Amino acid sequence: MILSVLLSLILIVLALIHFNWVFGGEFGFKESLPTDERGERVLNPKRLDSAIVGLGLTAFGMFYVFKTGLFAFHLPEWILNYVGWIIPVIFLLRAIGEFRYIGFFKRVKNTEFAQLDRKLFSPLCLLIGLLGVLAQLFK
Repeated sequence: MILSVLLSLILIVLALIHFNWVFGGEFGFKESLPTDERGERVLNPKRLDSAIVGLGLTAFGMFYVFKTGLFAFHLPEWILNYVGWIIPVIFLLRAIGEFRYIGFFKRVKNTEFAQLDRKLFSPLCLLIGLLGVLAQLFK
């Protein structure tokens, strides 16, 4: 239960950061976007993109809230099984990356984003993925 509470808190905080961007906030926005070697953004998300990610992170966070069993709302067992594996796999794949700009195995390593990705973003995704696996194994 502790892992599920921790995961729900992390995911909901990440969702709030994305919703902050939807409403014009700038906290961490530029730093969270990968750039090429010339410093040009590789991704140029719109507010809708941030909203979609924020909703996904909220859904993931709520999944772990429901998984704690602290609320009377219970998810079907098949959802607990499948989604319980899908969420950590998503974050583990993000930690591994797409081998160019994002993840532990990226080739572009000398940008501001790459440094933050190495120190913060990819380790956080790895942590979420591993905690999700542990939460699934020790139900």
